[in-house]
Amino acid sequence: MIGRIRGTIIEKTPNLVLVDVAGVGYELEIPLSTFYELGPLDESVILHTQMVVREDAQLLYGFKTLEEREMFRSLVKVNGVGPKLAITILSGVSASDFVRCVLDGDVKSLVALPGVGKKTAERLIVEMKDRMPKAESLPLGSLSPLQGHLSDAESALVQLGFKPQDASRALAAVDAADKSVEDLIRDALKQLS
Repeated sequence: MIGRIRGTIIEKTPNLVLVDVAGVGYELEIPLSTFYELGPLDESVILHTQMVVREDAQLLYGFKTLEEREMFRSLVKVNGVGPKLAITILSGVSASDFVRCVLDGDVKSLVALPGVGKKTAERLIVEMKDRMPKAESLPLGSLSPLQGHLSDAESALVQLGFKPQDASRALAAVDAADKSVEDLIRDALKQLS
């Protein structure tokens, strides 16, 4: 899995950036928040990435901050929210404002985002509210090593073809203390079999 890219910006549009890494051009879909943080063409850039593999495509998403990438990972776990809608949400609201909307149950602000209807907004609040207090106690953008390991293990399981909800349940059932990402994946696979 590709977790980070450092290279030179070759092309950029509000939703896409092409980064040259040692002669290979990586095309990354990005939210507007990341686009506004990008420098000019031919400037060096570091982007945190998330790869999504589908039957018909392998897509790479790029984020300027770890906070945005973690929020993207949380959003795509919500039933009915795919990568495209997650990017749209992150383009319309900062990760910290999104956390506030979820914790306050602010359906009105979420419905104002493109592509988010009332039912989707309510689902986002219900399904993400349990995840937010963990992140709320930490400064946004900084996850504990355990949370980072769990997030990485869950992403790997999703890349292997498991549904995000199943991967999350399997990881919740394992003893995660002092375990590497590889150990977490192995234990979760036992739960899933």
